[in-house]
Amino acid sequence: MDITLTPKKTDGVERRIEVSVSPKDVAALEAKATRRYASQARLPGFRPGKAPTPVVKKRFAEAIRQETIEAVVREAYQVVLEREQLKVVAQPHIHHLHWHDGSAMTFELHLEVRPEVPLDRLSGFRLTKPSAAVTDADVEAQLDRMRDQRATWSPRDGKADPGDMVTVDLAAAGDDGTIPEGKEYRLVIGEGQAIAGVEELVLETAPGQTTERPVKWPDDFPDEASRGKTKMVRVTVKDVKRKDAPALDDAFARSVGDFDTVEALRTTVRADLERHARQDAESSVRAALMEQVIAANPFDLPPSWVNDVVGRYLEAYQVPKEEAEKFAEEFRPVAERQVRRDVVIELIAERQQFVPKEADVDERVQQLATERGVPAGQLYASLQKAGRLPALEREIMEERVFTWLLSQNTVEQAQ
Repeated sequence: MDITLTPKKTDGVERRIEVSVSPKDVAALEAKATRRYASQARLPGFRPGKAPTPVVKKRFAEAIRQETIEAVVREAYQVVLEREQLKVVAQPHIHHLHWHDGSAMTFELHLEVRPEVPLDRLSGFRLTKPSAAVTDADVEAQLDRMRDQRATWSPRDGKADPGDMVTVDLAAAGDDGTIPEGKEYRLVIGEGQAIAGVEELVLETAPGQTTERPVKWPDDFPDEASRGKTKMVRVTVKDVKRKDAPALDDAFARSVGDFDTVEALRTTVRADLERHARQDAESSVRAALMEQVIAANPFDLPPSWVNDVVGRYLEAYQVPKEEAEKFAEEFRPVAERQVRRDVVIELIAERQQFVPKEADVDERVQQLATERGVPAGQLYASLQKAGRLPALEREIMEERVFTWLLSQNTVEQAQ
C-alpha cells in the first residue's frame, strides 16, 4: 500500500498520525467492494450477479463507500503499526477523514501506546514498619466486642441512659409550623442515629410520656434544607431496653466455639489479633514502599487503562447513571494509583522472572487444601469454577515482588 504518514504527536502515551493513502490503492479497494456487491446484487431487469458495474455503484453507493473506508483504514492501520513499531493498548480512533472519488483518502489516526517505564530506581528507600504488638487491653476489647455481639435487650423502667435502645414516636414541624402525626423509630442512644437535640429530648422523657420543644438542626446536617433550622419536635417514648452482655466466663467461651475455658478463648483471640496485626503491618509497609517507588519512577498512563478501572468500579458499586460522572471524577486518582501499582509490579515480575508457573499455582493450592483439610483436586476445581485461579496467581506474583523489593531497601521496625 502506498501510504504517507505525518506524525502530529509523538511523545507520551498518545500518538496522532496523519495518514494519506494513494488514490490508486483506494480505487483498488473500492473496486473490490464494488465487485462483492455486484456478485451478490439482485436488481430488477438483471440476472443475479450480472448487473453492470455503474448500476451497482449507483444503487449501493453509500454501502460501497462505507466498506471502502473501512477496508482502507484497516489496511492502513496495519501498515502504521508495522512501520512505526507501535505497541497499541486501546482501540484506535479516526478523525478528520476526507475522501472524494478518484482522490487520496486522508485521516488522522489517534492511538494510545504502551508507556515506557524505565524503573531506574527501585532501591535506596527507607521505610518504617508499624508495630504488630497486641496488648492485654486489645485482647479484652475484642472479648468485649464478642460479648456485645451476643448481648440481649431487656425492658427496663425509667428514663433511658446512653447506650439504651428506645422505641419512640417522633415528629418534627413542617414549614407551616404544624407537627404531623409521629412515626415510630427504634434508636440506640449515643450512636448518632438521631441528631443530638432529639437524643436530649428522648433522655428527658420517661416511657409512656410525651415531650415537645424546639430543637435546632446541626449546621452540617446532610439535608441542606434543614441545616441550622430550629423546629418544634414531639417525642413519645414507648419503651426502653438495656443491653445485657453475657459474663466473660467458661460458659461464654464454650458458647463461642470449641473452648473449655475462657483462658483458652483469650489465647486464641490474642493469636488472631497478632496474626491480623502482622498482616496489617505488612500491608502498610508494602503500600508505603510502592508509593515511594512510583514517586521515584514517574511515567505516563494511557487514559483507557484508567477508564477501564473506573468502569469496573462503576459496575461493581452499581453507581446510578446520573451519579456516574461525579463518581468517575472523584475516583480517578484512586484508579490511577491502582494502575501504576499494577504496572510496576508486573514489570518487576517480568524482569526478575517472578511470574508464577502452573506448578507454582498447584503448590499453593496444595498448601491451601492442607490448611483447610480438603482434597487438593476438589479445591482446585472449586477455585477454577469460581474464576479465582488468576487471583491466586497474582497473589503469588505480588508476594515474590514485594519480598524482593523489601530486600533491596531499608525497613526499620517501629518502636
